[in-house]
Amino acid sequence: MKTSRAFRCLFALLCTAASLTAADWPQYRGPNHDGSSPEKILKTWPAEGPKVIWKAPLGPSFGSFAVSGGKAFCFIQRKVDGADKEVAIALDANTGKELWSVPLGKPTYDQQGGDGPRSTPTVDGDRVYLFGAFQILTCLDAASGKQIWQHDLVAEFGGKVIKWNSAASPVVEGDLVIVNGGGPGQAFLAFNKSDGKVVWKTEDDAPVHATPTPATILGTRQILFLTQKGVAALAPADGRVLWRYLFPHRVSTATSPIVAGDIVYCSAAYGVGAAAVRIAKTTNEFSATELWRKNGDLMTHWTTPVCKDGYLYGIYGQGQNATAPLKCVELATGKELWSQPGFGGGGATILVDGCVLAQSDRGPLILVEAKPDAYHELARAQIYGGQCWTMPVVSNGKIFARNTKEGFCLDAATAK
Repeated sequence: MKTSRAFRCLFALLCTAASLTAADWPQYRGPNHDGSSPEKILKTWPAEGPKVIWKAPLGPSFGSFAVSGGKAFCFIQRKVDGADKEVAIALDANTGKELWSVPLGKPTYDQQGGDGPRSTPTVDGDRVYLFGAFQILTCLDAASGKQIWQHDLVAEFGGKVIKWNSAASPVVEGDLVIVNGGGPGQAFLAFNKSDGKVVWKTEDDAPVHATPTPATILGTRQILFLTQKGVAALAPADGRVLWRYLFPHRVSTATSPIVAGDIVYCSAAYGVGAAAVRIAKTTNEFSATELWRKNGDLMTHWTTPVCKDGYLYGIYGQGQNATAPLKCVELATGKELWSQPGFGGGGATILVDGCVLAQSDRGPLILVEAKPDAYHELARAQIYGGQCWTMPVVSNGKIFARNTKEGFCLDAATAK
């Protein structure tokens, strides 16, 4: 009996340890909306790279994977009954087998950048939420793909589809699904995540391609939007604007606001540059004081840097620039610590196990130490090529990545 009880306790401890080092990646920029994973991964790769567990045919898209509950969700474009459609799909995360697919909207054709949806699914419990290129917001049952509710923001809320179409992913905050896509007086919209009913709508900000960032700043929960006006921070409960920072720019930017303590970073391409502000709070009001603002080469475009210990690690430069570098930038000052060229403006980065995992815009996966002293590359693998303007993600010991034709699942687990 004692032996049996001891065994059960040991088994429980092992399960607990495993749960602490493995996690779902249920939405754009990961479980904490900051591009980071709590997992440990393999840091020494064979020459051919981490083992390919599976690969699966997909379709054109700039969205990455959302992984939750044993499924990998993706938003793609493919033919349905002979016509191209936006399609939500669910794959078995362990095998790549397609479990269901649901057509949701009309296709996107873009000779300049690429075809297909631009956003990433958001999974919350047994629901998955998708925000299409033409601003159709849909809630599906994660197990079956059955539609639960849907809103057309153009038809119902006066929204306008921006150039190159919507690319922002929906954000689930508490009982709400929050997006920016409506018209005057209802630009920011919050829906009840269960039944799709409007909870609040407010303001006039025209959207860009950036996904909102939920964060807690000075003890107050808020949703940070980058819009054509700049950064707007809203109270999730009622949509009240807590503070603003004017940062006007064109629509083609997908960099989400970054929050580190009381500092907020934003960036846009086409010569706009980047900036950081410090947030302060009195009894009833917030304020944003600019710390620095730089134009020129210190700008991010289709990707969002990650932040560790006060330093930003991201791919800087405009999209379709093959020489765009990975840089380390001090968040509080904007000072560049190091720069390594050749990552490509369409690439993306995440933070995992003290390292930056970067996907170059032409496919190489590169693992770099997240240290400000110098560029330290740990591993590199060219497993696939093509157009790779998406974010690699890490979930349960696996790397999920894709180009515009296929999705790949790689074995990155540290213990076998």
